[in-house]
Amino acid sequence: MAISKKKFREVLFQMIYARDHNAVCDDFLILLAVQTMKVSKKTARLVRDKVAEVEACLPQIDAKLTKHLEHYSLEEISRIEKNVLRLGLYALFYETDLPPEVAIAEAIRVCCKFGSVEGAKFVNAVLDGVYKELEKHAS
Repeated sequence: MAISKKKFREVLFQMIYARDHNAVCDDFLILLAVQTMKVSKKTARLVRDKVAEVEACLPQIDAKLTKHLEHYSLEEISRIEKNVLRLGLYALFYETDLPPEVAIAEAIRVCCKFGSVEGAKFVNAVLDGVYKELEKHAS
């Protein structure tokens, strides 16, 4: 049984967060997803593959993120916000089939679920700034 895109993004966030928090191996990520996030092994492997795609883009994502963190550094923001922002930027720049408004809304939703409302406001402000800059360069 396939999971919803919403659940997929939540599991993706949790795996990215786990990798950022500890250098965990792929086998552990799959076990974590199956046992605690209640997804199938097949889904866990798909999410793990997406984690690898995101991680491959992290140098570019972090550079873009750093540019838009006006008064903060990556080290100063919470791990939850940092990883939600990373996934939001990944969606904006690399998932062209996902409308930017949806990518931002999903980042805010994930931040509210796993972080705080204040963190979600911060995520919204940063991603909105990135999106406005993208639109400006596209016109």
